[in-house]
Amino acid sequence: MEAKCLCGKVSLKVEAERKLHACHCGKCRTWGSGANFSVTAKTPEIHGGEYIGRYRSSEWAERCFCKQCGTHLFVQVGDDYYINAGLFADNADFELESQIFIDCKAPYYELADDTPKLTESEFLAMIGAAE
Repeated sequence: MEAKCLCGKVSLKVEAERKLHACHCGKCRTWGSGANFSVTAKTPEIHGGEYIGRYRSSEWAERCFCKQCGTHLFVQVGDDYYINAGLFADNADFELESQIFIDCKAPYYELADDTPKLTESEFLAMIGAAE
């Protein structure tokens, strides 16, 4: 699958399942004004890396964006890349698989899909990070 930012300066090629994860943490909501929907992948092939800006938003994660157009690209947690679902033009068969930081979800929206949900503590334990 191929993902591209708005201006096309950054592209990512990944082999990943077409399963989405929604993150409701406060940082994702501040970054994008709502839940962050992403596809999880390991080590994507990245073109235009010189256009990628990085911001360490926690001890365990970096938020990456295109320095040219500002598009939110991915959150990197160790070797895992949480790539924004909106970057994939071919997304017709994406399926919401899980929600994380469900205990941090804003009260003004509710997702219709009934999916497995992890709290902040459960997710941090899963990735081996301390709160």
